[in-house]
Formats: sequence, C-alpha cells, structure tokens
Amino acid sequence: MFVLLDGGMGRELQRIGAPFSQPLWSAQALIEAPDAVYQAHQNFIDAGCDVITVNSYACVPFHLGDTRYQEQGFELAELAAQIAQRAAEDSERDVHVAGCIPPVLGSYRPDLFNTETATPIIQTLIEAQGSYVDFWLAETIGSIEEFHTICDALTAATSNKPAYFAFSLMDSVMDQPRLRSGEAVVDAVKAACERDVNGILFNCSQPEVMLDAIAVARVIIDTHSNTISLGAYANGFSVIQQEHQANDALTTVRELSADQYAAYVKAWLDAGSNMVGGCCAIFPEHIAYLDSLRKK
Repeated sequence: MFVLLDGGMGRELQRIGAPFSQPLWSAQALIEAPDAVYQAHQNFIDAGCDVITVNSYACVPFHLGDTRYQEQGFELAELAAQIAQRAAEDSERDVHVAGCIPPVLGSYRPDLFNTETATPIIQTLIEAQGSYVDFWLAETIGSIEEFHTICDALTAATSNKPAYFAFSLMDSVMDQPRLRSGEAVVDAVKAACERDVNGILFNCSQPEVMLDAIAVARVIIDTHSNTISLGAYANGFSVIQQEHQANDALTTVRELSADQYAAYVKAWLDAGSNMVGGCCAIFPEHIAYLDSLRKK
C-alpha cells in the first residue's frame, strides 16, 4: 500500500474558475476567493488522496511582490494552512495536511537562490503554518544548497514534525539524473540521508525522468536507512527549460490522461516508491484513478 498525495493546486484552482494569473499564481485565490481554495482541496479529498498540501506555494515575494509580501505574506500563508486543516477535518476519512515550503526565490531557478535572502522567508512560512499541519513538504527543491537551507530553518524553528523533501529534476535526458542545478541526484540523496530526513521525493518534473532518479535513490536509501520514505509526483507540463522565467507566462500543459499517468506511477511503485501523487496539471481525475488502482 502507498501513500497517495494530492495533485496540483494551482491548475486545479484555474480549472474550477478561481481567479488565477501570473505573477500571483495560486495566491490570487487566497486573496480574492478563499472558498475556492477549500473547494480545490475538497476535490482532491473526494478523489481519494491521503494528504493535501497547504496552498502556500505562492505566499512568497517572488509571487506576491515585496510590498504585498511584507504586508500580507504571513497572514496569507496562515490562512492557507487554516483552510487546508479545515478541509481535512471536514473529511470523513483520515486526511493529513502537509505544510508547503516552496522555492522562495523562484521555481526552476536554482541560479537565483541565496541562503541569506531565503532563510527569513522560509522561517516565516514555517511559523505561519506550523500550528495547522501534520508534517512538512519542501517542494521543487532545485539545489543541494537550497535543501540544506530548508533543513537548517526547520532545525532553528525546533519543529518536531516529520519533514519530507521533494527535488525537481532536469526534464531532459542526461548522463545521470540531475537536479535543476545540474548537481547529481546521487549527491542530493546522500545529503538528505545524512540529515536523516523522513522522506525523499522528486516533483514538478516530467514523469519520464522520475524513474531513473527513484532507482538511484532507492539504492542509497537501502544502504543508509530503511525508514526513509521514497516517492514522486510529476507535473503535466511541457518541458521546462533551464532559462525558464516562472512569472512570465503560464507554462503549457500537455495532454496526459489518467491511465497514461498511472502507468508512470506504477513503474515508480515497482521501483520502490511508497509515496506518489501529482504536481502541476495533475488533476483530481488522475488522483482518483490512482486510488482506484490501489483498491483492486
């Protein structure tokens, strides 16, 4: 049996008609239509997921802008966590809430990352969500430096909640699986094992590149510890290039049916994953299909 995560909140908000545009992304619904955020969570819960992730991905200066972040960043992240907690509590099933720690200085742009600048933003996200979540999910990590910075912030916050870390991969086929920074997945997984994390995942990349990363990670985890969870949740985007400017325009969505996505997920499970779900443009119907497979 595997843990089933939810899918991509941003594009689900767009699909159900919530206000959604760049650069605010999924934060726009928090500001203008918070009931839609609850509905998006509910859609994934109805689809059968075990975990919903707080809609705080865009509660950072990169999306809100510096002024709005200073005025509303904490409150919006806290509101997002409160909405997720309420959606989980309203469910008739046991649904857990993952506190989201996003790439605070820009998705897919490890070249923009700076520990000194990022740390206080990460700390604010932790403080805002901490009272409402069951565990932490750091998402779309682009470099080993970013990983260590998030670990250090969680340690400084004395958070005793489990922490899972999802690395974003280069979408093109390489000599070996690599992070967006170009660093080898093998080095990232070793770093994560040395920090005794609760889980190592790969996310927001093409489903085609996940399997090799999982295979590499499985070998290292088995050598280090059998208690670290392993998983993946891919996006339904077209290939994201290294020079991608995340706030310039909405990324193109590819056609990826529920059964097509499930075929990738089955391969990840066969390779040793125990946590799967979806990222951007993976919708409730994809999650429902995965839920149906584990009930067979």
